[in-house]
Amino acid sequence: MKTVIIGRGRLATNLLPALQKAGHEVSSINSRTLENLPHEADVFIIAVKDSALQEVIGKATKGREEQLFVHTAGSMPMDIFKGYTNRYGVFYPMQTFSKERRVDFREIPLFIEAEDSDSDTILHQLAESISERVYELSSEQRKYLHLAAVFACNFANHCYAMSAEVLSQVHLPFDIMLPLIDETARKVHELHPLDAQTGPAVRYDENVIQMQQSLLQDADMQAVYKLLSQHIHQFANENHDQLRLTEDTGHRV
Repeated sequence: MKTVIIGRGRLATNLLPALQKAGHEVSSINSRTLENLPHEADVFIIAVKDSALQEVIGKATKGREEQLFVHTAGSMPMDIFKGYTNRYGVFYPMQTFSKERRVDFREIPLFIEAEDSDSDTILHQLAESISERVYELSSEQRKYLHLAAVFACNFANHCYAMSAEVLSQVHLPFDIMLPLIDETARKVHELHPLDAQTGPAVRYDENVIQMQQSLLQDADMQAVYKLLSQHIHQFANENHDQLRLTEDTGHRV
């Protein structure tokens, strides 16, 4: 399948070799200049930051209104293409990407959406050639998926950064946290996150919580620690009965 990737960021850098490995004819185009952008392809994939997406769509689709264009943004609606091209969709791999690390696309959940059935067929073929986990998802559903991903990835990573900051105050390296981080991630492969939760917050050990909060010199970090501790305890109590019910019936919510 002839595929054009518009953009050379972290996602594009990982998507290009995955598509090539699957046997597709792929070219990568700089989104700033759109130099050498072909007039025809089976799929044009726009992989740029959200704030630049509309501008790139306006430029890339000009004279290509009958070509199939998709974007890769988790939080942007499919209808952003309306008025620019007649065939469009979404090709969203839910993963965190970096240029320094290659990921295995076979394991990445890939969410697609298409305006018409022919485009849907093409996107299914393209997605299933690189991923074993392909799902159709509406723009409305994808907003919630992306929000959940922000909690599970971006916010969790910021907690790692705060952990590193605390350790630096006593000259300890962050890598001593890695076995703990790895085991925490492994546990939720087998347990619901509510069951996997441990620590002073879920028990609300006030003496420990107050002592640890006092160790934080930064007021914002103190506020984050306090709010997270309160929410962990409250969330566990509020959801405990519902969690037990879903376990008894064999269903998860």
